[in-house]
Amino acid sequence: MDIVKGIAASTGLYIGKAMLWDGGELSEVPRYTFRRLADCEKEWARFQNVLTNAADIRKKKIACNVAKLNKTESDLLKTQIMMLEDIELHDQVHARIFENSENAEWAVWEISHTMTQLLMTSPDANLRERASDIAGICQEIIYNLMGRERHTLSKLSQNSIIVARDILPSDAISMDKRHVRGIVLDMGSVTCHTAILARSFEIPAVVGLGGLSRKIENGATLILNAALGEVIVNPDAETLKKYRKMLREHEQARKTAEAVQTDAPVTRDGVPITLKANIGLPEETAKVYKYGAQGIGLFRSEFLFLTPGAPSEEEAQFQAYSKVIKASGGKPVTIRTSDMGGDKILPNFYNFEEKNPLLGWRAVRFSLSQPEMFKMQLRAILRAGVYGSARIMFPLISSLDELLQAKQLLDEAKTECEQAKQKFAADMKVGTMIEVPAAALIAEALAAHVDFFSIGTNDLAQYTLAVDRGNEKVNALGNPRHPAVLRLIKMAADAARKAGIGVSVCGQVAADTSMTALLLGLGIEELSMNAASIPAVAAALRTLNMAACRKLAEKALGCATAGEVEDLFKR
Repeated sequence: MDIVKGIAASTGLYIGKAMLWDGGELSEVPRYTFRRLADCEKEWARFQNVLTNAADIRKKKIACNVAKLNKTESDLLKTQIMMLEDIELHDQVHARIFENSENAEWAVWEISHTMTQLLMTSPDANLRERASDIAGICQEIIYNLMGRERHTLSKLSQNSIIVARDILPSDAISMDKRHVRGIVLDMGSVTCHTAILARSFEIPAVVGLGGLSRKIENGATLILNAALGEVIVNPDAETLKKYRKMLREHEQARKTAEAVQTDAPVTRDGVPITLKANIGLPEETAKVYKYGAQGIGLFRSEFLFLTPGAPSEEEAQFQAYSKVIKASGGKPVTIRTSDMGGDKILPNFYNFEEKNPLLGWRAVRFSLSQPEMFKMQLRAILRAGVYGSARIMFPLISSLDELLQAKQLLDEAKTECEQAKQKFAADMKVGTMIEVPAAALIAEALAAHVDFFSIGTNDLAQYTLAVDRGNEKVNALGNPRHPAVLRLIKMAADAARKAGIGVSVCGQVAADTSMTALLLGLGIEELSMNAASIPAVAAALRTLNMAACRKLAEKALGCATAGEVEDLFKR
């Protein structure tokens, strides 16, 4: 048995067989030259015909499936059409055919290879991810030029967990959604197209696993615990039994989701606990409430800046925030201001390479350095707030000075809305994330200036334990059960209670039912997670007694290692 940690890209739990997929890559591309101008003209016409047909297929798919396609699929198809009709690509192929007398297949392959290699070496993560888009379209063009049918994921005979180095966006959008029950990739991040599509299709996915696809045999049994970014290869009997039980509990909990929507989640002794959902795109809003979410605890607004076809101008942001708030029907929506930087690079702003990007120019640090851009986002949130109950939350606060600067810019944004005679939510609540040790250590000082705390346990564990959670060689060390992390959570929760403000956890552990009792015992009164996990957490809550939870937390805080804490769960 091997337990491998990666990046949670789309949450969920599934046990099944691995299906290794080579990505349909070409083993050989034909290369030849022409001697006559007439042959070059015929080759150019052949290339144009292939591109026109590929674009027309996508246009017809959009036109004929308007009601069936979600916005993520539709946007990706439109992006692919733009790539197929891109004048620069046409001009480059034209030059190679007429100036070098090359055949179209070879011309497209060389252009694709040059462009993807250039993008893959870019310090801009967004550009690196676009390399997959270009590779996918060019690969499809070459197959069509060769008149060959490419092996795809569109028709599978059985339920499978797809294991691959990468899945190109063109393959992800056409994959067999009935039988693809999980995705495991060596490459990728939470912002890549395949991850975005997996979330929209509600398919569990873990990415950034290094060379795992080369180590797994076809048909191997896998446990895909995407909520924790974990893949268990060839689990032993005890582990398999444990996760099968967990899967049954999840499925049973989902069946009772309708009851969860009407009954507020409470512990066995009647203590109410708020359960909210995390989202990254406005289109995810509608489905979170079918799982019983009591609001949006974390709207990751940076995806509005990173997703292709989604401009970050104020009106576009205003429309996106308004859509989420309106769809929430009065339930609270917490919008985290842009968490750019680190592994989420905004084009045109990063013309340098940071040696330690996760410790560098990111989140609120980036926002404070771009005050006009920051105020544009704040104005959009304030204006959208008139449509319901919205809250603003600042990420990666590490000092009181940062928090006060952010609040000052918020006040300026309000003044600018007034001057523009725009309606806005003047009394919108403001919160801060607790995701670096410094914030937890000065929690009492921060609490005096905000209405709520939200503890991001993913980053809190990463920064407390000095572990890059995106690095497969060390991410297993980033255990949120480490006593140091638990003590910081307790410190923040105590400060919130003393100040009379709310406190929640919005990291991955919020969805882990084995951690629910411990979090409650530490003083957490609200959990925000992927929506699909809400029914299972609600069911777990109903079995808990707060006195027992506090006793468990007291014992855990006295432990010296994460292993000792985990042993407490087995007793």
